[in-house]
Amino acid sequence: MSYFNYQGYQIYYDVLGHGEPVVLLHGNTSSSKLFQGILPLYGEFQVILLDFLGYGRSDRVEEFPTELWKDEAEQVGALIEELQLEGVHLAGTSGGAWVALNVALLLPEKVKSVTADSFDGRTLHEGFKEELLAERGAAVSTPEAAQFYEWCIGEDWLEIVEKDTDSFVRLIDQEKPLFVKALKELQVPLLLTGSKKDQMVRRDLAEEYAAIAEEVPRAQVCLFNEGTHPSIGTNAVETAEVITAFIREYS
Repeated sequence: MSYFNYQGYQIYYDVLGHGEPVVLLHGNTSSSKLFQGILPLYGEFQVILLDFLGYGRSDRVEEFPTELWKDEAEQVGALIEELQLEGVHLAGTSGGAWVALNVALLLPEKVKSVTADSFDGRTLHEGFKEELLAERGAAVSTPEAAQFYEWCIGEDWLEIVEKDTDSFVRLIDQEKPLFVKALKELQVPLLLTGSKKDQMVRRDLAEEYAAIAEEVPRAQVCLFNEGTHPSIGTNAVETAEVITAFIREYS
């Protein structure tokens, strides 16, 4: 179990195996435990995990920043510096997909490729705020969801979920951009993955991903007919095969 310092806070990370370095980035209201069951599928790589500040085994914060995914991208950049990595592959799922893209926009010289899995794309879809509040409100009173949150985040999961939700609401209300730069400025290869049956992404993923692929050079799209949210977990084997082939192409 390892930690690195970020602005006076301790952030948990782990490095597993050998090979091309691949950083797996979890989404909102979860932690790196999300990837626990799929790690053997990425055995040919050096897999790097971290719990973003405020989640899992990392230090807690008073409040999550409004532009959370940009701050988390800075955390990833700090970890890359801590480990003295010259070039990494990033695979982010759900909120972690926005983080991965922001890292690549901030540090293109440090990133070899990005996989963005199961996310809304360039913007949050219309009605996102209302759906988020309803979904989170229902989830915290559902035993299965509560067990997942506690397993991923810790005993203080309810407080963390509330802080995460508040950050989302501020982001939407203040109409903050999701990216540090225009997405068309992305300089690294991009793989977009997801499920057509994703119940958490309430927009046409095929349409949105196609629009991104037109905007971003060297972008590929892979959508699965089965699975839900996120695809990296619910289509674990198939998604790992696609990501592995993509990383090999740009190693």
